[in-house]
Formats: sequence, structure tokens, C-alpha cells
Amino acid sequence: MSDFNSFVIFAEMRTGSNLLEATLNAIKRVTCFGEAFNPYMLGWHDTDQIRGISKQQREEDPLSLLAAITGREDHLSGFRYFHDHDPRVFDAIMANRRCAKIVLTRNPLESYVSTELAWHTNQWKLNQTETPIPAAIEYDGAAFRKTLASIREFQGRVLHRLQTSGQAAYWLNYDDLRDSQIMTGLLHWLGRTDLEKVSPASDQVPQNPREMSSKVSNFDAMRRDLSEFDPFELSRIPTFEPKRGPAVPSFYTSEAGGGLVFMPVKGGPTDPILSWLKAIDAPIKGNHNQTSLRKWLRCHPDHRSFTVLRHPLRRAWSAFSHLIGAAPAELRQQMRETHRVPLPADEALFDMTPEQQHQLFMDFLGFLRRCLNGQTSLQMLPVWASQTEVLAGFAQFLSPDMIMREDTLERDLNWMASAAGLPAPATPLSEPMPEFLTDNTLQKAAQAAYQRDYIQFGFGEQV
Repeated sequence: MSDFNSFVIFAEMRTGSNLLEATLNAIKRVTCFGEAFNPYMLGWHDTDQIRGISKQQREEDPLSLLAAITGREDHLSGFRYFHDHDPRVFDAIMANRRCAKIVLTRNPLESYVSTELAWHTNQWKLNQTETPIPAAIEYDGAAFRKTLASIREFQGRVLHRLQTSGQAAYWLNYDDLRDSQIMTGLLHWLGRTDLEKVSPASDQVPQNPREMSSKVSNFDAMRRDLSEFDPFELSRIPTFEPKRGPAVPSFYTSEAGGGLVFMPVKGGPTDPILSWLKAIDAPIKGNHNQTSLRKWLRCHPDHRSFTVLRHPLRRAWSAFSHLIGAAPAELRQQMRETHRVPLPADEALFDMTPEQQHQLFMDFLGFLRRCLNGQTSLQMLPVWASQTEVLAGFAQFLSPDMIMREDTLERDLNWMASAAGLPAPATPLSEPMPEFLTDNTLQKAAQAAYQRDYIQFGFGEQV
């Protein structure tokens, strides 16, 4: 027996939510209060209040309306909620396990065209006595992409919250809404097993049961534009790399000017940047935690934050240097025994010829590709994590004002000093790298390992 006492219909414009609402409202002790959290209206047009709460009261305290709708016992009450409705109630909706989640979807192109036709004709519902207004819309590719992105992002949020909270939803498609068996199944899922049959509402009819070519004036242009879509995400770069935290203890603050925050990427040019900061002759502090850094940020309202990216091949070499130098001996032994990087014995690591280094580095790049693709048991060390994921971790706490590049530090640091009202010290020298890094095979191996970084940040072959 269901323990639901309320419901929410997650839907979008022109997905059939009006029809579903009419079907539910025809059943005794079931009420759907329209788009209760639409910022432009309260439930339906020309409605003054819902459950004694006015639109102004809802704006001041949306949770009071949510409680008034979902807190009724012996009556199944709910509402429709779209991606652009009041975000302040979303978390409370998802946290309420007694609120049944119904997800209603439709072919997004059909929804888009239907919505544009409704705006064009101002005909949002149609009953059997009304005549549809003939019209055609002009397809706007940019507008459709924006709408599609918003809907997908919202549906992803709903799905994620359902999964992380262990809840299940009742999924409906537009074509299901006129199926009596499915509507009966929905009400039984909601707990109304006393109903033998639930018939879909009959007071609404499809508004535009025409071929798409008759509803879109530039149909051929639309087909050409849609041919660029990738519904199976063939161009997607799969990633199995673990997400990273903000790494606040690695940040440095400087009292120079209005304050500077340096957010180092492990394996990047950290020491040269710290030398540059010290040359400003202002106190520098590290080892922050989130509390201390928030306090510092409040005390420095004119601060500037920055990070520096390094070419993935150069950064991979830094990770390799860390492996053969500062990493624990146990890690090197694991590389030899398990991960196909045949390092020489520790006592011979620094006696390798350039040719030996070249080959071992090639093996190491192969390991990095496997590691970043989740094909090894090793923990993802910060020194070889992708810069894409490192910066995503930073953004959980603070997004840098500026993302610099190691190869343009003179320009970028001078700009940063100017923005902070400081005289710019001399630009630090780049760390030396082996000449063989220009080898084409190494370039390709680095691209295979760090494909996300190459695409995300526009890195080329120049190192």
C-alpha cells in the first residue's frame, strides 16, 4: 500500500501536463493545483489564492504553500513543476518521500514547436467545440538548443536526486496520457487501488495533429540544423576520472595590493609563481582551511584569484619526475610489477640515458591514459589528475578570476599585477624540460591520456 499523501508532476510546457491534471482532478479526493510555483502566476491564470495562500504570501514564503498543498491527509494533492519554477522549493520537494514524483516527458522538438505555435496563436487548450487556429512557426535553432539544454539539465537534476535518495518516480510519456490502463496504473501506484478504471480526461483534444512539415515554415532548414545534433553522443569524451575536492589547503594568499589568491595545480609551475609572489615583498600564507580562507576573502574585498595551466605533456613529465624522485618506493615497485612501467632499480633511476628516459616516459603516458580511464586500482594522485577535473574541484569553493597559461606568463602576470594595482616583478623563468618532449609519438600519447584537457583548454602540440 502506497504511503503517498501528495504528488508533484515534473513536466515542461506542451508535454500534456494540462491533460494529466484534468484526468487527476476528475477523481474524488485528488486535486492538482496547476503550476503552483510558476513565478508569473499562482496555479492558473486569474487565480487569487491556493489553500488560502496568496501569490504575495507565496513569494515571501514558498514553503508555506508547499506545506499547505502536500500536508493534507485523506486527500491526494499535488501540482505541476517545470524547470523554471521557484527553485526555493525544489530541495524540499525532493526530500519529501511522501510526495510522489511523476515525470512527464515528450519529444522535445514536438514540445518546442507546440509551444511556439501556442505563443503565436495564443491558443493553449482546445476542446471539442473549438476550432484550432491554423499557423506555422519559423524554427530557431539557437532557441531550440537553449530550451533543450535547460530541460535536460533539469531532468538530470531530478534523476540524480531520485537516485541519491533511493526514491522511484512514475515515468510518463505524452503518448501515455490517453491510455486508460496506464492512467489506472498511475492511480494505483499513488495508492488509489479502490479505483477499478481511470479514464483519461475527454474535455481536451490534440491541438496540432498535423505533420511537422505543415507546422514549420522553414522545415528544410530545420532538418539541416537538426542533422548536426548528436543524439547518441558519439562525440562525447567518456570520463571515469574521480571528481576532486576544492583543495583549499594548497592555496596561497598574498597581502599584496587588494590581496591575491594563488590556486596551484599540482604538477604545474608552482615554485616559479611563489617566487614571483615573494618578489612583491608582501606576506604570503598557505595551509588555509575553508573557514580561514572565507574570513580572508571577506577581509580583502578587492582580492584577485588566479591559477596557472601547464601544457599536458610538460605536466606529465612533472608527474614522471615526481614518480622517480619524490614518490614512495612502494609506488615505483607497484609500477614495475603491475602497471607496465618497467622502471630500473631505484639506485639506477638517475643514471638513465635520454633514450631510456624517452622510452620509460612513453610507458608512463600509457599508464596515465589507463589511470585516467579508471583502468587501474591506483588512487588518482593530484599530480597526474586532469587539469579539467582539478579546476572543477576548485570551483566548488572558489572560481579563479584568471586562468593563466605557463607559456604566456609574462603577459598574464603583468595583467594580474595591473588589476591588483601592483608593480609587476620580473616574470619567472619556465622550468627546463627535456628536448625529446617535442617527439611526435609522445605528443600523441599525451593527447590520448589528457584528451579532455586538450579539448577543454585548447592545447596544441607546442610544449
